[in-house]
Amino acid sequence: MNGVPRKKKIDTTEARRVIGRVMGENLREYRSSYAIALAAMLAVACTTAFVAYIFKDVINKIYYQRREDLIVPISLGILAAFVIRGVATYVQSVMMAKIGNNIVARYQHRIFDHLMKLGLDFYTDTRSAQLAARINQNVAGVRELMDITITTIGKDIPTLVALIVTMVLLDPILSLFALLIGPPVILTVRYLARRLRSIHRESVTLNSHLLGAMQEATQGIAIVKAFTMEDQLRAKISALIHRAEERANKIARVSERTTPITELIAGVAIASMIIYTGYRAVYNVEPPGAMFGFMTAVLLAYDPVRRLARVQVGLERSLVNARMFFEILDVEPRQADSIGSVPITVPTGEVEFDKVRFSYGNGVPVLHGISFVAKAGKTTAIVGASGAGKSTLIGLVQRFYDIDAGRILIDGQDIAYVSKRSLRQSIAYVSQQPYLFEGTIADNIRYGRPDATDEEVIEAAKLANADEFIRQQPQSYGTEVGENGVTLSGGQRQRLSIARAIVRNAAILLLDEATSALDNESEKRVQQALERVMQGRTTIVIAHRLSTIVNAEHIVVMEAGRVVEEGVHDTLLARPNGVYARFYQLQGREESPIIDDTELQSTAVTGPAV
Repeated sequence: MNGVPRKKKIDTTEARRVIGRVMGENLREYRSSYAIALAAMLAVACTTAFVAYIFKDVINKIYYQRREDLIVPISLGILAAFVIRGVATYVQSVMMAKIGNNIVARYQHRIFDHLMKLGLDFYTDTRSAQLAARINQNVAGVRELMDITITTIGKDIPTLVALIVTMVLLDPILSLFALLIGPPVILTVRYLARRLRSIHRESVTLNSHLLGAMQEATQGIAIVKAFTMEDQLRAKISALIHRAEERANKIARVSERTTPITELIAGVAIASMIIYTGYRAVYNVEPPGAMFGFMTAVLLAYDPVRRLARVQVGLERSLVNARMFFEILDVEPRQADSIGSVPITVPTGEVEFDKVRFSYGNGVPVLHGISFVAKAGKTTAIVGASGAGKSTLIGLVQRFYDIDAGRILIDGQDIAYVSKRSLRQSIAYVSQQPYLFEGTIADNIRYGRPDATDEEVIEAAKLANADEFIRQQPQSYGTEVGENGVTLSGGQRQRLSIARAIVRNAAILLLDEATSALDNESEKRVQQALERVMQGRTTIVIAHRLSTIVNAEHIVVMEAGRVVEEGVHDTLLARPNGVYARFYQLQGREESPIIDDTELQSTAVTGPAV
């Protein structure tokens, strides 16, 4: 159904589990604040019942018996009740809002911390735009669940109970008419709540798809316009909007059915009470005070009754949101530090692959027994056609994934038994696609090492040949970058990425086609910078351009997830039928990119180009 999962119902047991979890995680944290809010709610309930009860004396003793001495005391009592009720309502509303806002903030912190602990495998299986939309929609569900529960327990139920007691005190027989409202309303709400469960979950899922699709379209707007995709995306978004609108309308129809039903039942009950009390007043000549007080209590009770009638509907909606939020929060990291892992020490930075085998979890091997050594302080270049497994090696060194078999050693230490954080702090990484974050240029460079001084940031930029263009920006190093550095060229973004790696000052440097996004002039300048940075560091570099690796001390040639050749440029080039020599010849000139797999396959049949 266009990516929308099947409807999932929340049964009673699971509903209790979700409510229990929300309460357990928040009641203790906010117990003092909730105590104040509950006290204010009880004050509202008591003053509401008092106002209804005092109307009996207002009618009978002031208007009927004409007791002049009671006018001022009763009036002051009513005024005091309304003042207390107003202040208590204010305190309750502000306190509940403050608690709710803090609950949302706490869970936002918590979900972000959790997302940072999850491995790349989670993000590989989850579309980031839909994930963000789903979190934004569902994080408020926890707050709403707490608000509904506390308000129901602390305000609506006590208010209704106090008013029912008032009714009974005023007229026990007449109270039976009011109680007739309860059973039909409860049965109606239970039926509607069951229908609302699955509809709301599907609505949340549809909205996450819609917001995700919109976010992806705006992030990729350059591609959208370049390929004239506007009409296609407009049709796709329109279909999602239409389906989301239909679900929202259906939710409105189902949830709002409680209103006319409640109004009808309440109208019948109140009309019956007026008929009964009217005939009794006419034929029995009874003072109308009790009737007026009773009717006031009924009318005041209508509001909490109406809210209570909708509690289960709102609760079901909040339960769906909270459950979907917890589904993300409960995702266990598949890749965690091993028990007893220790921080890694990297005195020299030698990296060794020892019979490494790896697949991405789909059972299809990507690496087949890879073995080679990247010597400390030297540059090791990885060469191979697209899909040979070069970038996978870079990811494995940083333990983005765990290998299936074999070992990866850094200075003799198996990285499977060291903490990932210490491992990655010992590595500087420049990716094929440079990524910049919200903030200034200096902020983006300093992400490499948060404690770097301004002087170190500037020096790193100079080494990356970025200082010149940075100073040409409106606020120099304080210039805010656009979304992912959209205001900068690809070469400028890459040089900032390289500066971020330089300021990290790590013993191991990983370059994943770091110059692929640059023009010839920028590549030459960055290559000069890299040559300075690479001195004394263990560098593993992947490149499609042989000009960036011909001077490497060690070249590893890969093909279909295997190491097929090793050596230096001149030695490998001297092998007339070698894979590396074929790469070099197929470039036509040294600056051209290495060919892809389809070219290699045709070359294997026709022979190398000359």
